[in-house]
Amino acid sequence: MGWLDALLGRSKPAKPRLDALFALPSAAVTLEAATGFAPTGRGSVSFRAAEGGAFARLEQEIRALLGEPELTRDAYGYTWLVLRAADLPTLVTDLHAVNSSLESAGFGPSLLCTVTGFTGPDGRRLALIYLYKKGTFYPFAPLGEGRRDNALELQVRGVLAGELPIEPDLASWFPVWGAPGL
Repeated sequence: MGWLDALLGRSKPAKPRLDALFALPSAAVTLEAATGFAPTGRGSVSFRAAEGGAFARLEQEIRALLGEPELTRDAYGYTWLVLRAADLPTLVTDLHAVNSSLESAGFGPSLLCTVTGFTGPDGRRLALIYLYKKGTFYPFAPLGEGRRDNALELQVRGVLAGELPIEPDLASWFPVWGAPGL
């Protein structure tokens, strides 16, 4: 960061730490022991798709690597690549591979987030969201009808604070209503 940036109050954005995704399996053990929420085996990567041959080739490479993952687009113009795996370590490896492939092909600025789904013993849903541009996680617990379980989200934050880099700015905990993989 230069002196002009400091003078104008600009800060340097955090570097993404994709390897933080590999902390999810051990964090899931802690989460399940403390709250009963277990991994669903589903996750997704959200990004703004680009036009052109380079992105089309990358999409073919991802499909060759992971088979035929589900690909959906939301109302905001983001593409969601939904992955399934029998266990969380395999899912995390696949999610990391997708993020890394997009990043190394120059599409890192297009990455929004990675969602890993969990379900509680009573059927409630929970997601751990990795914010690519911040390199942090936050919990999201939808209740339905545009409502979320803030108390559960704060409880999960407390449980996982030593396991994952948790996003400190609650204003950045944006809801991902209807996110595939949740």
